[in-house]
Amino acid sequence: MRLHFSPTSPYVRKVRVLLAETGQTEDVTLVPAAGTPLDGSGMPLAQNPLGKIPVLEQDDGPALYDSRVICQFLDMRAGGQFYPAPPRRWDTLTLEATADGMLDAAVAMVYEHRLRREDAVNPDLLEGYWSKIARAVATLEARWMGHLAGAPDIGQIAVAVALSYLDFRHGTRGWRSTAPGLAAWHAEFAERPSMQATAPPPG
Repeated sequence: MRLHFSPTSPYVRKVRVLLAETGQTEDVTLVPAAGTPLDGSGMPLAQNPLGKIPVLEQDDGPALYDSRVICQFLDMRAGGQFYPAPPRRWDTLTLEATADGMLDAAVAMVYEHRLRREDAVNPDLLEGYWSKIARAVATLEARWMGHLAGAPDIGQIAVAVALSYLDFRHGTRGWRSTAPGLAAWHAEFAERPSMQATAPPPG
């Protein structure tokens, strides 16, 4: 299989962490891709018309895209450990959706700076995006610590990747100051070999 990727993409990282956790890393060849919403020429457009990564090309089937689709496919291929049976499954999927929503907002903040002139950046829009993230962090701290303390699943992977991306791109925002329990959990989860092996390059 071939995974179209960027080493800084948090959506790709979620897939790569799952690959590592399920022992499938060696089954996938990494294919570099790069682009922005304004220029998708470096993306695998033939495999994903949306011009986004990750994209997983199978040896004997259609290309899969969207990290949630790819992760479910890979987990099923490995025996289904990281998407538990109901009723926990619905909590797991909700947790994954929360984390991915945090990433959507965090990535949008990056593009707001990267794709606009400095004098055209909208600070109110940035704060609106961050408010989504801040509410999600508060909800994780208040509602989800019990789940995060349980057996590893895709919800835990998604949250860990999202929080690490906040450190990577928005470290000055200091999400830990209002979520000490979540911060302690993340510090421990981030030491897993799968997280260490998929950390983005500095810069």
